[in-house]
Amino acid sequence: MAINNNAELGFEQKIWDAACILRGNMDAAEYKHVILGLIFLKYISDRFEMKYNELLSEGEGFEEDRDAYLAENIFFVPAPARWSVIAGNAHTPEIGKVIDAAMDAIEQENKTLKGILPKTYARPEMDKRRLGDVVDLFTNIAIAANGSKMDLLGRAYEYCLGRFAEQEGKLAGEFYTPACVVHTLVEIIKPFNGRVYDPCCGSGGMFVQSAKFVQAHAGNINNLSVYGQDANPTTWKLCRMNLAIRGIEADLGKSAADTFFNDLHPTMKADYILANPPFNLSDWGADKLAEDVRWKYGLPPAGNANFAWMQHMIHHMSAKGRIGMVLANGSLSSQSGGEGDIRKAIIEDDLVECIVAMPPQLFYTTQIPVSLWFLNRAKKQKGKTLFIDARNMGTMVSRRLRELTDEDTGKLADIFTSFENGTLEDEAGFCAVATTEEIAKQNYILTPGRYVGIAEQEDDGEAFEEKMARLTSELSELFLQSADLEEEIRKQLGGIGFEV
Repeated sequence: MAINNNAELGFEQKIWDAACILRGNMDAAEYKHVILGLIFLKYISDRFEMKYNELLSEGEGFEEDRDAYLAENIFFVPAPARWSVIAGNAHTPEIGKVIDAAMDAIEQENKTLKGILPKTYARPEMDKRRLGDVVDLFTNIAIAANGSKMDLLGRAYEYCLGRFAEQEGKLAGEFYTPACVVHTLVEIIKPFNGRVYDPCCGSGGMFVQSAKFVQAHAGNINNLSVYGQDANPTTWKLCRMNLAIRGIEADLGKSAADTFFNDLHPTMKADYILANPPFNLSDWGADKLAEDVRWKYGLPPAGNANFAWMQHMIHHMSAKGRIGMVLANGSLSSQSGGEGDIRKAIIEDDLVECIVAMPPQLFYTTQIPVSLWFLNRAKKQKGKTLFIDARNMGTMVSRRLRELTDEDTGKLADIFTSFENGTLEDEAGFCAVATTEEIAKQNYILTPGRYVGIAEQEDDGEAFEEKMARLTSELSELFLQSADLEEEIRKQLGGIGFEV
């Protein structure tokens, strides 16, 4: 049966609301692994059970054959770790130990998950009664994760990642990029076929959205090869689980590693590079990497890694490679530490294809204004760059958070496609195409406002002299009201013994 979007959102919210009963005194960073671990465990159990019943019905005796599952990229779940065992122990004092043992048994049977799954459910501070209630909740969710049905547990995992990011605030920047930002990058860069790479992959949102893009356009996810790494061991584990729950195979290396000092894919050339590196990272190790081959366009300053990340990505571009990345707006115009010279060299090498100034309040983690950079080794419009000022786009979904809608993202992607095809017309205040020569006249500063100009104001038909006479008359009346109000306030304060 088809499930509409509203039902899906209700399902995800239901999981979140019900699972929150378990939180107790745990902070969001700790609680995150408890809930996401259970979602992951339920997901692989459902996948296994569906295949198990299929093999059982065939009557060939292969239902306990580990290879029968691995051949279809399904994790083998040993008998003590199956959800029926967990559900049967939901309201016993041993439920925490049962879940930890299940996690350990699954890792033993599936080497790609070794050391990845959380095993902290038996600790004394975990409320076992509430843990049992959450297990009951998941027991009542039967999801067949095949190609014909919406993967609701996968959606719930992604939804909960976003909610945890909201709760953790600034700390969430290590693992989460807002889905609408990732969606915009993916819709413009269009990762259909080839290698996809993220050198600071967080929880894997770039890879998940790339896979969704391929599926939405009737492509084959198996045509994408996924590469990435992350320096944070906890975040690296989150990514491994997030990709596994989506059925995405990826080379993330054997462990977490610092991209600058331990590049896990030193010879890999990617067709699509998508990344949201840490903004304005300082003390990244420039002094120890001064002679690194990656700094083709100049040594990045020690106090800011923005152009270190960019040059690392450029180093990994294939001959037809494209980059879509998020950077703080300072990277568009900074001249300090040689950044202006590096930016100039990259522009003169005709790599910068598009710059999008993003609206404020998109991130849970920072109020720093950001832009999207798109680089391309095989630009269709040679010697030209598209500038888009999208700062007024998006919809406020709370007092402090804005999101780009699918319509917004589609509009940005359409503008980029028109630019590629050479049919785009400049729109004052919103988008414009500039040549490298025009950018040079702006001292190689890439702030979109310099190129798109100011939107034309609609003429209201009122003559200037008449408008000024009306406005000054209104202002005079407001001044009189202000004087009256001031006198009334003085009178009231005087009545209770206070003179102003």
